[in-house]
Amino acid sequence: MKSMTRNTLILSLGLLLGVMLALGQGVLAEKENARYSTQSIPLEDIRSLSEVFGKIKQNYVEEVEDKELLENAIRGLLSGLDPHSAYLDKKAFTDLREGTSGEFGGLGIVVGMEEGFVKVISPIDDTPAEKAGVKSGDLIIRLDDKNVKGMSLEDAVSIMRGKPDTDIKLTIVREGADKPLKIKITRAIIKVQSVRSKSLEKGFGYIRVSAFQERTGADLRKAISKLKKANNKKLKGLVLDLRNNPGGLLTGAVEVSDAFLEGGVVVSIKGRDKSNTMTHSAKGMDLINGAPIVVLINGGSASASEIVAGALQDHKRAIIMGRQSFGKASVQTVVPLGNGSGLKLTTARYYTPSGTSIQAKGITPDIVLDDIEVSKKEDNGFKATKEKDLSRHLKNGDEDEDDNSAKDNKDPEDKLALAKEDYALYEALNLLKGLSLVKGLR
Repeated sequence: MKSMTRNTLILSLGLLLGVMLALGQGVLAEKENARYSTQSIPLEDIRSLSEVFGKIKQNYVEEVEDKELLENAIRGLLSGLDPHSAYLDKKAFTDLREGTSGEFGGLGIVVGMEEGFVKVISPIDDTPAEKAGVKSGDLIIRLDDKNVKGMSLEDAVSIMRGKPDTDIKLTIVREGADKPLKIKITRAIIKVQSVRSKSLEKGFGYIRVSAFQERTGADLRKAISKLKKANNKKLKGLVLDLRNNPGGLLTGAVEVSDAFLEGGVVVSIKGRDKSNTMTHSAKGMDLINGAPIVVLINGGSASASEIVAGALQDHKRAIIMGRQSFGKASVQTVVPLGNGSGLKLTTARYYTPSGTSIQAKGITPDIVLDDIEVSKKEDNGFKATKEKDLSRHLKNGDEDEDDNSAKDNKDPEDKLALAKEDYALYEALNLLKGLSLVKGLR
């Protein structure tokens, strides 16, 4: 680990609008550039590159600065490798550092490229994009009056960046929609609160992790402590919500997993170079003392959030509920360059504790839930007949009959409020109740 001192490992999927080219990890990896001698450089191909450079300088219809040509060449080297490797100019490199701290400017969405269009991986909680109705899976085809087709991802992000309180209009293609949607969004300074918590019912807690940042692990521990205090220092069960969580810092994912495990491997990372090969393990302290956990995931759950879901699933510590996750199991290393820019380079794959790679597959939920909405059934005027409705029925000898009637007539809207607001969370809570009952019977 002594060599892990400079470069930053990345576990996010795309670019956070307004600033980030990726979310990184706080662990660093030193590259031994000196070991690559000039003998390993393909001189013939370098001559071809030099020849192309000269032809462009001499014959291109417009004059191009040397710096621009060389930066474009570097971008080409990286973009031709995989969807996550990229060249970071000085501004992008600075933006990345700002992004991992949890405060940045822009729209508040994580994006990638798909078939030449900008694809929304996930909107970030409580940001302009999320409030405007942008959804995971949306394809952005126009930015104001500019067609996205043919743009690089960096160019598209540059257009979407801008001063706070200025507007941009996104034209979006959404699965199931009859025609493209036009969504107007006002840019803002975005402060991401990565951990939120609340009590669902007495003894049952809910923690939402929207991204993995430098302080996510500490914030999660505070949230658990707060929930315990609100529930007589004991939780019967916990829902961990990782839906539409695009990933982030590997350290954050390890810390969150560690909070619920009594030991064992959390994730293993394997690359060609020894500096990119490592194993992260839990320290052995389950903060909720074995209480049942349900983890919610969906197609917007990616990278670091898949590490958490995979670790808790493999250790049989939680039940995973929802839809298949995104399926990104590669690690990117951010390598700083001497001129203030950097490279984001895919250097390794990661594996769940069982040794499984979920690359391009995703985490398969233990319980699959469709994305549905619940509404109250219309009253048809008919009422089911019960024993108490029969003539000359026997009285209950232990309780007052009128009190029972009052309980039976409780507004169904109160019972189904959570189901209507968030069906997946409603089902997760029901499952937790069942698991808690079973645990109590043992």
